[in-house]
Amino acid sequence: MQFLTTTTESYISLFFTLALMLVLLYFMIYRPQKKQEKKDAAMRAALEIGDQVVTIGGDGTLLRAGLSCMKHGKPVLGVNLGRTGFLATCEVGELTAKLKRLAAGEFTLASRRLLHAEVPAHGWQADAINDLVVFGQTRLHPMDYKVYCDSALVGSYRSDGMILATPTGSTAYSFSAGGPILDAAADVLVLTPVCAHNVHAAPLVFAADRHLKIIADAENRDGSFVCADSSAQCDLLPGENLLVTGCGQRLRLIAFDDAEQFHAIENKLMRR
Repeated sequence: MQFLTTTTESYISLFFTLALMLVLLYFMIYRPQKKQEKKDAAMRAALEIGDQVVTIGGDGTLLRAGLSCMKHGKPVLGVNLGRTGFLATCEVGELTAKLKRLAAGEFTLASRRLLHAEVPAHGWQADAINDLVVFGQTRLHPMDYKVYCDSALVGSYRSDGMILATPTGSTAYSFSAGGPILDAAADVLVLTPVCAHNVHAAPLVFAADRHLKIIADAENRDGSFVCADSSAQCDLLPGENLLVTGCGQRLRLIAFDDAEQFHAIENKLMRR
């Protein structure tokens, strides 16, 4: 009798444990997933009926919304609540005046080139508004990379990583790593090594229609990651390659001044 009681209690305990696990899985995985699906559906519906998109947050907010806006052919105005604001150039104090000009059609569209990346070994593809970054998985030691442009060897790099940036993204991570600031209207991209173990390693600027290939050396002790705009990520294992070229579509940013990029550089970089 004691044995049956103990067994029954064990089954009851197991039942409640499993029930609790199912509840936790629902709130941790299924419910957030369904919530995100509803948000995505609402965003798609809004993009289909809207003429322009206004993002409120900062550059990161615009980066997250930018690809969807581009695919739906909608221009974007970024309102800056963040610390910098090179993409989100509308400051809070300018919002009322600029919204009136937006409604009156008193604006221009700045076309921005994106980068398209592929890692054939994993079937991964991504587009980047700002940059693509290759970095070691452990970051405990530098990695070796070879860079090719249209099948011609450009150079070999031993570095902590490699950055491929658009003119739009040239004021972000690439700039921090010693890369040049590019005119946002230029149809180019820049390759910037991160902490290269070579005194002659310098950033290189390529025409946007070039086809670049970065190969992670087969002798690297660790794997690498490829990251697009700090979000989409893929492994790049020793011997694998990353293919990069200009994206066929362009992001259109709403502008009220042809010199907005240079005003941002002057006010947010030069005067710090």
